[in-house]
Amino acid sequence: MKIIVAVKRVIDPYVKIRVKPDFSGVETHQVKMTMNPFDEIAVEEAVRLKEKGEASEVILVSAGDETSQETLRAGLALGADRAIHVLTDKPLTPLSAAKIFKKIAEEEKPDLFILGKQSIDDDNNQTGQMLAGLMGIAQGTFISVLKKLDEKTIEVVREVDGGLETLQLSLPAVVTTDLRLNEPRYASLPNIMKAKQKPLKVIPLEKMGLSLKQSVQTLKVEPPPVRQGGVILGSAAELVDKLRNTEKVI
Repeated sequence: MKIIVAVKRVIDPYVKIRVKPDFSGVETHQVKMTMNPFDEIAVEEAVRLKEKGEASEVILVSAGDETSQETLRAGLALGADRAIHVLTDKPLTPLSAAKIFKKIAEEEKPDLFILGKQSIDDDNNQTGQMLAGLMGIAQGTFISVLKKLDEKTIEVVREVDGGLETLQLSLPAVVTTDLRLNEPRYASLPNIMKAKQKPLKVIPLEKMGLSLKQSVQTLKVEPPPVRQGGVILGSAAELVDKLRNTEKVI
């Protein structure tokens, strides 16, 4: 079973986000970047399948500028076999990303796509579903368990509003990972060194023959309003009076 894992470079989730002075986006200059946390889970699951002998090859794919190669090398250090970098400086919508992955699939012929359920920078939660739709194959989203049944079938457990849903999917298929699927490992120093020698293919987006439209435009990005300081009241009666007559919430 050949697995393709999509990874994205995002701002580290533990970094305080700063909005640009012109409100055109968030500041990324000299800001710590990392692999999208949900994509780390996807890489870990693919590597575990390979370690169990249920997958033959794990391929990472990322679309972005040259710095995306650092993220791909980090994924290779976690145990992936090789990487493909689609080089572009243009911002990509979820649909554009899905079209890129579909194009790569036409050449690689993967049995399984594993994607993070969403990226923490835009939170769209769309790429996996769009990829499955474009390719006309099965999908399982928000999975917390993935189990291979045979050469052409996997079983996944999805987290849904009402509890858990178990699905059996015919391969090829697309799955997207939830937080409870696994706990990603840390890359060891020897594996970090080995990752530098693993194959990383660079494909300029312009040479892929895709027609991608920028159908979504960010008009303005604003920070959340500053929280007001609390007020200490002397009694429950004073609290009720304030809620009723000042705040008018009761």
